[in-house]
Amino acid sequence: MFKRISVQHDDFDVAAEMAMLRERDPRVGAVAVFIGTVREMNDAANGSASVQTMTLEHYPGMTEKALAKIVAEAAQRFDILGATVIHRIGELKPLDQIVLVAVKSAHRGDAFDACRFIMDYLKTQAPFWKKETTSQGAHWVDARESDDEAAARWQRPCAGGG
Repeated sequence: MFKRISVQHDDFDVAAEMAMLRERDPRVGAVAVFIGTVREMNDAANGSASVQTMTLEHYPGMTEKALAKIVAEAAQRFDILGATVIHRIGELKPLDQIVLVAVKSAHRGDAFDACRFIMDYLKTQAPFWKKETTSQGAHWVDARESDDEAAARWQRPCAGGG
């Protein structure tokens, strides 16, 4: 199975990444892609604030291993042929690309499901930390309950049908 995982400062070229993912693989019938970008407004509980920059930090080595584990889990759950996960770190501005998740499969259902699974788990299980600098100052971004709920959808039932 093709797998590309990168944590990097540099931006990524979606077309080049898609070409690499699909390269000479006649089994591919579907590619599902998610691109996350920096929003100009955050969803702070005290009202929205204009985001000037977002700084992403990670734990080198541990982050890449966590991403590889997430992709391996997706490959166990879904019939996929490969995946690309690129996550940027450092200081980003509104409209900048943050993350690329792309999955190839013979069929669209597996590609869509695996792409969503990888992104949902990335948001909750990969060791990244985000600090936003807004018009109201800088603050670390807490985990969102909606991200935990999205990842919980993928939990397998307990043995015995529980």
